[in-house]
Amino acid sequence: MNEKINSIAQQIRELQVELEAELKKKQSDFFYRIENSKAVFEQKVINEGKAKIVSSLEYLSSFSMLAVLTIPFIWAMMIPALLVDIFVTIYQYICFPIYKIPKVKRGDYIIMDRYNLFYLDQVEKVNCWYCEYFNGVIYYVREIAARTEQFWCPIKHAKNIKDKHSRYDYFFDYGDYTAYRKELEKRRSSFEDLKEKKDTEHKDA
Repeated sequence: MNEKINSIAQQIRELQVELEAELKKKQSDFFYRIENSKAVFEQKVINEGKAKIVSSLEYLSSFSMLAVLTIPFIWAMMIPALLVDIFVTIYQYICFPIYKIPKVKRGDYIIMDRYNLFYLDQVEKVNCWYCEYFNGVIYYVREIAARTEQFWCPIKHAKNIKDKHSRYDYFFDYGDYTAYRKELEKRRSSFEDLKEKKDTEHKDA
């Protein structure tokens, strides 16, 4: 793999870590702290937020009638999302140990916390629950698919991808058949970075 590309990819990962650290600093701006993996707000902020809650009827009336009529179509999508969540979870628990791929921790991608926010009305809470679950499933499935792709077909595309998944930088360049044949076995099992990340998280905890 090109050394310059490797260097840029490493810089991106370092910047992501730095970004996460800066985002954690924002917690104090909104008067909350994390305790036992949950956000705990100051009581003063909770009281102020609850005082500004709008009614569900007022919230829905802010949308056009056509937008409201699309709600059944949105909720119909929950059925395939649930099925994908179940089947992909079964898949990784059966196949990843065989492939020697570290399993994806579901709770790192499907995070259900926004729907409990104190300044949301009931409809907003339901909407938040739906969105964080549905999008969380997509993130979760994408990571499982990315690790699977690295094992079976770790080759980049000829065209640039707008939004690359987490394992893409470990793939072979398009057309580089020499490196592909020489390093395929090594590259398809290169998940050391995930193990290092897990060890680091345990130390931080």
